[in-house]
Amino acid sequence: MDISIYFEPIPDDLLTGNEITSSRFADHLIVHNTREGFPDTSMFDIAVFGVADDRASVANAGTALACNEVRKQWYALFPGAWQSRIADLGNIRAGHTIEDTYYALSSTVSYLIGNRILPVVIGGGHDLTYAIYQAYEQLEQIVNMAVVDPRFDLGETHDEINSHTYLSRIIMRKPNFLFNFTNLGYQTYYIDQQALELMKKLFFDCYRLGSLTANLKSAEPLLRNADFLSFDISAVRAADAPGHAQASPNGFTGEQACQLVRYAAMSDKLSCIGIFEYNPAYDNRALTAQLLAQMIWYAIDGYNSRKADFPQAGNNDFIRYIVPTNDFSDGIVFLKSRKTDRWWMEVKCESENREKYAGHYIVPCMYEDYKTACNNEIPDRWWQVYQKLM
Repeated sequence: MDISIYFEPIPDDLLTGNEITSSRFADHLIVHNTREGFPDTSMFDIAVFGVADDRASVANAGTALACNEVRKQWYALFPGAWQSRIADLGNIRAGHTIEDTYYALSSTVSYLIGNRILPVVIGGGHDLTYAIYQAYEQLEQIVNMAVVDPRFDLGETHDEINSHTYLSRIIMRKPNFLFNFTNLGYQTYYIDQQALELMKKLFFDCYRLGSLTANLKSAEPLLRNADFLSFDISAVRAADAPGHAQASPNGFTGEQACQLVRYAAMSDKLSCIGIFEYNPAYDNRALTAQLLAQMIWYAIDGYNSRKADFPQAGNNDFIRYIVPTNDFSDGIVFLKSRKTDRWWMEVKCESENREKYAGHYIVPCMYEDYKTACNNEIPDRWWQVYQKLM
């Protein structure tokens, strides 16, 4: 498949700057430029690219211009001591219709994931999450989505698809490949209580901003369980990320945003990252562009910190604990990685469904979940997944 037809090359003026030395990012990337053309996908492990389309970004027009503003900041950073090969593919052109853009994005992401390349998507509205979900549909892959967003973006089912309604469109699609949706950082005053009840009925995971900022490490197993991370930059407080038309005084800090992205990228399971809704028109002193550049840096750093420790049959790198409970005679199986000390638990799954839900019935957890089971209580994470598998 030739995905190069969807892309425009990186402008030459972004690749030549007197302030950039040979030790900075711009000189360590495989780039799509007018001179060398589109790079060979066998040459890189991570593909960063933009999407120049904001037609469905509600009340935040201007996000189509985000990509190159972020590059100005990203190219000037110093890379880490990494082994992975990184490419900047340029920007996906806006199609004749928004559906054309969705098709180009979903085809690109599907192709990259199929070739074991991590796509990092920047720019455009949060509705592009819908197109990335379609990429997993094309691959017929059941997906866990983690979304960092102060809102749920459910909208009304009859509304046009946009950055405030894309989630309801994903939920309503048939056949449906969404196994789990996790919202991190919702702010209750932006949430209709009926929407919150719907999330509970669907057994989706929703975590308030305050509960996560009080203990950010609790987000790590949630992000370790994700195949796809979608980050709405409005989830970061305006002091750290003013580049959004509806920037809020409350939200994650810039440091926390970087940590969340790193947590996600460290997971061997994660296969795509998207960072959306950055609008340069509102960006004071390019603070938001700098933050996105640093989030990309941490995504790459997380990818290079992977330990290949996802539990699989025949893997002896795990200590296995069986905790008996009153509810289940077989008990709950916990797995602890010898490499990283991270924890997982096996959720009861019928043998005929094990292949279908491979990677989903083994759930990342924390040591606290193990202690909960030792006190003869079923961990909440275990129950939620169990109800999905029933």
